[in-house]
Amino acid sequence: MLDFVIFAVTFLVALLIAVIYLYPGSRRISTVPGPDPTTKEDGNLPDIGRAGSLHEYLMDIHKQYGDIASFWWGKEFVVSICSPELFKQHAAVFDRPVSLFEQFEPLLGKKSIQYANKGEGRKRRKCYDEVFAHNYLHHYYAGMQEITDDLVKKWSTMAKDEHIPLSQYMMAFALKLGLLNLFGSKAWTNEEILEIRHHYDIMFTEMERSVTENLGEGSPRWEAFEESKKKLAELVKKTVVNRKKLKKDTDEYLFIDALLDFSTDEELIFSESTTFIIGGFHTTGNLLTWAIYFLATHQDIQDKVYKEIKQVVGDEDVSPQSASELVYFNQVIDETMRCAVVAPWAARFQDFDSELGGHKIPKNTPVIHALGVSLKNEKYYPAPDKFDPDRFSPENTKSRPGLAFQPFGFAGKRICPGYKFAYAEVTIGLVALLRKFKVKMVEGQVVTPVHNFVTSPAEEIWITIQKR
Repeated sequence: MLDFVIFAVTFLVALLIAVIYLYPGSRRISTVPGPDPTTKEDGNLPDIGRAGSLHEYLMDIHKQYGDIASFWWGKEFVVSICSPELFKQHAAVFDRPVSLFEQFEPLLGKKSIQYANKGEGRKRRKCYDEVFAHNYLHHYYAGMQEITDDLVKKWSTMAKDEHIPLSQYMMAFALKLGLLNLFGSKAWTNEEILEIRHHYDIMFTEMERSVTENLGEGSPRWEAFEESKKKLAELVKKTVVNRKKLKKDTDEYLFIDALLDFSTDEELIFSESTTFIIGGFHTTGNLLTWAIYFLATHQDIQDKVYKEIKQVVGDEDVSPQSASELVYFNQVIDETMRCAVVAPWAARFQDFDSELGGHKIPKNTPVIHALGVSLKNEKYYPAPDKFDPDRFSPENTKSRPGLAFQPFGFAGKRICPGYKFAYAEVTIGLVALLRKFKVKMVEGQVVTPVHNFVTSPAEEIWITIQKR
């Protein structure tokens, strides 16, 4: 009888071990709650695909499991947090998990700051941040205004009720602004800017498709990607050579100058240039698109913004001082970032065991900051899908924890380096456009957001303008 009991216990233990090993739903390495992996190889990636995006999947699991949840990114265990209290516990963490962003390595290059951690990453940020500092912004206002005036002139030639492709215009506008701020007004011709946009579209589209499709090295798509990358590298190299010559005759100090002072490594210079070109216009272009969309669909808010612009700025160009005095305007921008969830998530990791929300987090575990989930938290934003700039009135802002609104990230002094530029670009652009035109939606459109690394409309948004 004893032998049978020993055999039975041994058999059950062996069976349990086999189940834990073979059944993917049993791979719990932390007490953080979350769904079981769908398969041993793919983890919850199929579930993310069915949800539509990582942001939408995070919305689902946080609704089910609370402010801290876990899931499997393939074979890798990942934790996600979405509350100001948990954000605060992670506020000093600098390093980014490469695995969650590696799909863009063929585009950005392995030497991009996106993949630089520890002392190297901090050293680069310290070097670059000088040209993005608040007290340096005024150097760029005149150039931004000149590009904005060109757009206003272009729109002034539009026929009455002409359908304007909003996203197309805003992305091109933001690209021009970004290139000016990063490389200087004489860096690129209009033809080269169009060429940059063309190659970017080819490369970025393939990177997004690579999440669910194999690009296939040697395939026509792969060759087109590599050709665009080569052409972009040639344009960057030309600009670097020209900037080295021009630098002797100018006192301005731009991102490209900081980059050239930091390194002579051509691969690193190309990686960083590509990273900041994309980061410099992709978010701003979509933020402008969503801001005009919300204003076009809320005419009462647009009228209120127009009155404030006329009262504060009048017919003058925007200055740093007047930009800070556009109180309601800035509420509209913040509510746009919140409601559209322009940048849905960020991520960090620590190379040692840690604790978060009372749970042990194994070393090297990616921790996602679910910024978009936080921005839709009904506790801080009742009726979260409603566009309401009054949420950001001085009184209402004081009633929320500061980390409840972090649309550009927050942790480890690794907030988006160009976020102050984005505010300046959007302010200068929108003030000029709204002062000159009343914007309206073309009827019959259904606008659907697509939540990738930056949230964009699934299809073009069409507007009409009426001269004021």
